Amino acid sequence: MHPFASYVLRNYYKATGWNEDNLFTNLTRSSDAILDFAVPKGLHLSISKSPNALFKTTYSMNAMPSLNGSVGYIFTSCDLNVKSSGDVRFKDMIERFRVYDQPRRPQGKGEEWLAGERVDTRDYLMYGRLYIPTGRLDALYSTRLSSNLQGILAAISDPPSPLSARANVSNLMLSLQHDVGKWCTEYTYSAEDSMWGIKALHNFGRIAGPGNAAESLQTPTRVGVKRIDEEDAVEGGLKGRLSAGAEIYFSAKEKSAGVSTGIRFSTIPDAKPPSAGGSTLVTNPPQPPTTITALFNPMLGHLSGAYSARVSTDLALSSRFDFNVYSYESEWTMGAEYWLRREDDLDGELSSSSVTPASKPSKKRIRGVVKARASTSNDVAILWEGRMRNMLISLGVIADFSSHGRVKPIRAMGMELAYFSSDDSE
Repeated sequence: MHPFASYVLRNYYKATGWNEDNLFTNLTRSSDAILDFAVPKGLHLSISKSPNALFKTTYSMNAMPSLNGSVGYIFTSCDLNVKSSGDVRFKDMIERFRVYDQPRRPQGKGEEWLAGERVDTRDYLMYGRLYIPTGRLDALYSTRLSSNLQGILAAISDPPSPLSARANVSNLMLSLQHDVGKWCTEYTYSAEDSMWGIKALHNFGRIAGPGNAAESLQTPTRVGVKRIDEEDAVEGGLKGRLSAGAEIYFSAKEKSAGVSTGIRFSTIPDAKPPSAGGSTLVTNPPQPPTTITALFNPMLGHLSGAYSARVSTDLALSSRFDFNVYSYESEWTMGAEYWLRREDDLDGELSSSSVTPASKPSKKRIRGVVKARASTSNDVAILWEGRMRNMLISLGVIADFSSHGRVKPIRAMGMELAYFSSDDSE
């Protein structure tokens, strides 16, 4: 599940209108959610509090295999509607398979005037976390420089421990993101190894306007009488959009450089049917939500291709093939994501004898998700994430069935408990 700090950061991006999915860094996010999910190791406890809409605190503790903890603080310039762990939308706390909406040009903050003077300010988020007893300090500062420009400054201060020979791994990282909808460019710099990088992502086709993106997918109903010699149009294949990007980086300290390219195909999400409150216009034929990605690093010779699709309402499957053109090493990974639901009666105590059971509205509420992956390297991982009363729980295990893991097949296992509350949540 997402840490509380990541949950707040995603809410900040949503409140400020920034699309973090339109980045080359997140090109394979849909398949990574199924094939690269993280399994907790040991016992991890997390408690967070949101006393107001601007300030948040978070505390965590690892009880196993070693005892350590951390204290974090978050402050934002804009009000964030952060829910508590008991009523937060469960899918907002889980990294899951999604077909993301059409990219659109970010909308800037409106002008604010007071007594004839402009008083609007830039939105920003500040985050800091101190780890105990190591003394490591993580810091993050994100600010909106303009409507389509965002700057992120991240720092790590990890002093060397007197009990080990570990060197100082402090680092300062700067990122500048420029998003215009059709294009998104990211400039990065890392002070530790003096690495400069440029990432760019281009979306082919039209981008969504300021209104609902689903409206652009609807076509008016054709009115007329069909001729005798007129043939029906043959529908087939997947309809969607294509995105392509590349990354170039250079390290002045190591005197090395690299480049990687990627491409992604995503189906267009279907518009809502009229029964769900959508338009009465005819929409595109239904198609399974699908994402296909391919990455290639010519200098390292690494080639990766992934195919992910939601085959039913609660089941998503993904498969990825990795190959190295120099060493001929390959790996095939497959995974699944299945949502667990329970049927709840929305009428509750309001049901009366005049209403038959068949006419009572019911809704299957999500109560958890199960993820599993397996690869040709004999690694198998299973993760269950759910909610018990007002607490979010993650429980997982990683097993190794190779010849090296016969002595100890269970490589890692753990459980994570998270609880957070908000005084201003409805």
